[in-house]
Amino acid sequence: MKKVIEGSQAVSEAARLAKVQVIAAYPITPQTHIVEALSEYCSDGTLDARFINVESEHSAMAAVIGAASGGARAFTASSSHGLAYMHELLHWASAARLPIVMAEVNRALGPGWNIWTDQTDSLAQRDTGWIQLYCEDGQEVLDTTLQAFRLAEELNLPVMVILDAFYLSHTFEPIDIPNQQLVDRFLPRPSPRIKMDTTDPCALNQLVTPAAYMEMRYNTQVAMETAQDCLGKIEQEFAVIFNRTHGPVEAIQCRDADIILVTTGTVTGTCRPVLADLRSRGEKVGLFKIKLFRPFPKDLICRHLGAAQKIAVIDRNVSFGAGGIFAQEIQAALCNLDRHPRVFSYLAGLGGRDITPNTLIEIYNETKKKSTPGQESVWIGLNQEIVETWCSLTPASSLR
Repeated sequence: MKKVIEGSQAVSEAARLAKVQVIAAYPITPQTHIVEALSEYCSDGTLDARFINVESEHSAMAAVIGAASGGARAFTASSSHGLAYMHELLHWASAARLPIVMAEVNRALGPGWNIWTDQTDSLAQRDTGWIQLYCEDGQEVLDTTLQAFRLAEELNLPVMVILDAFYLSHTFEPIDIPNQQLVDRFLPRPSPRIKMDTTDPCALNQLVTPAAYMEMRYNTQVAMETAQDCLGKIEQEFAVIFNRTHGPVEAIQCRDADIILVTTGTVTGTCRPVLADLRSRGEKVGLFKIKLFRPFPKDLICRHLGAAQKIAVIDRNVSFGAGGIFAQEIQAALCNLDRHPRVFSYLAGLGGRDITPNTLIEIYNETKKKSTPGQESVWIGLNQEIVETWCSLTPASSLR
């Protein structure tokens, strides 16, 4: 059944269809619509789940850690500073091998105080041991959330489903909401391998000496490395039942491309017609969408990007002192090839600034005319007047 709903509600519908048992959350714009809808489902009986009101995001993650440790299917959602507040417990959830699913709505970190989209919040958590999946549109949000529960429970690893603030979280589009019986066939009730049981007491996540700590981390790494193949199998089963699939990456007209544009999230949707327009003019250009960021799909990167001459990576994030995070990862993935393309890094759309078709054409033309990358990352669309004004504030010599 198709309904016109916003991206946030697509998450809520997926969580309802997944029959989550425990939800703990704290409101934060632009994530709030997700948990508002779920609280209504719990209140009116649409969803038979325990909704835990907490005083902070740190407590929300602590609550779902407790719920998952008890064997419940647990869900939460957050964004920006709320996600940053969870940071300590994100490490705990993954190291404890708990199958928690969290929706994360990308929002800029302050200051300046900003509620619009920016991927730096989720990418700052890339080393916490969570699988990360970045979505392009509302249908992919719903489908990925359902798949995330399967993936988390098969690998005993937490999964973060990530969507752009406002461009996706608050935009309405027709979304196919699947039949509950089909979802139950795809996603059976949880059968946890790690579970606290009052009838069979045990200690979980206790003190570990140096003699065993490294082995625990090794096992988490091994599980993470299997996530790409596991997601592929889950996608295949999903396609059989629901007749659609998305994939960890998507390569569009990359085989004969001299220049490949690399995108993630909603920028991909903007780039598709740009690609078609450039191709119609005879330009040998391709588009490569990355959905799966952790684990990073190095083999797919090498397979689809390795033969190109140039790669233009559009990053809606920044690692200060290093540049665009997706560009860094792609450079690292390609560096051991005998011959690898030159990687051009572009920073655009931070803090919710629009990335328009003209922005993408500017990036393509800039990449085409240069033989080698210049500086590490090129900032697209900077207002030099604001840059100069900000730099001139309070000279160091005037500080007392």
